Amino acid sequence: MAEEMMSAGKLAKEWGVPETAVKKAIKELGIEADAKKGVCSMYGKATAAKIKKAIKK
Repeated sequence: MAEEMMSAGKLAKEWGVPETAVKKAIKELGIEADAKKGVCSMYGKATAAKIKKAIKK
């Protein structure tokens, strides 16, 4: 089964943080999207964990 992919907006909603905080962490860490769905960048669980850790700092 394929890994569930989530957009920055969906991650923010799940974590209860502003989408701008998620996007800022992605930019600061230089994270590339694991996949693209149209124009949306999608992130897997491992990448999401890195983003979440950066937000909690």
